[in-house]
Amino acid sequence: MIKVAVFGANGRMGKVLCEASLSADYAQLSAALVRKSNALIGQQVGIFLGHRDTELIFTDESLLSCDVDVAIDFTLPEGMKVHLAHAVQQKVPMVIGTTGLSSDEMQILEEAAQHIPIVFSRNYSVGINLLENLVQVAAKTLSDDIDIEIFEAHHRHKIDAPSGTALMIGEAIAKAKGWEHADVAKFDRSHDDIEKSQQEIGYSVMRGGDIVGEHTAYFAAEGERLELTHKASSRMTFAKGAVRAAAWVKGKPNGLYTMQDVLDLR
Repeated sequence: MIKVAVFGANGRMGKVLCEASLSADYAQLSAALVRKSNALIGQQVGIFLGHRDTELIFTDESLLSCDVDVAIDFTLPEGMKVHLAHAVQQKVPMVIGTTGLSSDEMQILEEAAQHIPIVFSRNYSVGINLLENLVQVAAKTLSDDIDIEIFEAHHRHKIDAPSGTALMIGEAIAKAKGWEHADVAKFDRSHDDIEKSQQEIGYSVMRGGDIVGEHTAYFAAEGERLELTHKASSRMTFAKGAVRAAAWVKGKPNGLYTMQDVLDLR
């Protein structure tokens, strides 16, 4: 039984992570963490979640009073940096699903991984991680005279665009093709007066309603088109993957891991 802490436990994803930790037969929700100023501190998590199987109360994000094995964090980058510092101080391994990280924030993550084991992934769905492998097979197998595009759709509240998952898929394709992703990624064609290059990966984005997450990689050639698509209908998909990663990372050596490591897909 692994004892799990969830940062941002009152948020949209935090609540689902708490529910996944409570429902997994190999995990126990041991800490539901919120900001120090949050009015939920001291209140029962079970009442907030409508889950009667726990008497746990909300506590602040310092981790000081927590007896946990692993902490899970899907909060925004600014919050994640604070939580990461607490985790390093308390020597608590982390599972991080924060997206939209800058290069400086990624460097902070890599430095923290020298002191604690960290699983970082921009998507914890098993299906998406299989898709990451499938697009690499397609990119290596298909001829070079193809056009590669990535489409993604999410709910209207998602801030970063393209999504971290879309970039993960694009980076996997670029690696398989032997390209530098930064050189071939195309995010805007609104001012282009030239035809599309076949050595670029185009991105398009939709934001609307309550779409949990949809991603499609297109490989278009003359006479045929291959489309590899993943659609998520529930955030619980990501939460279950994160709890699975938490169980995996417990006891691992310090270092930065991905969901590919968790699923042994490398």
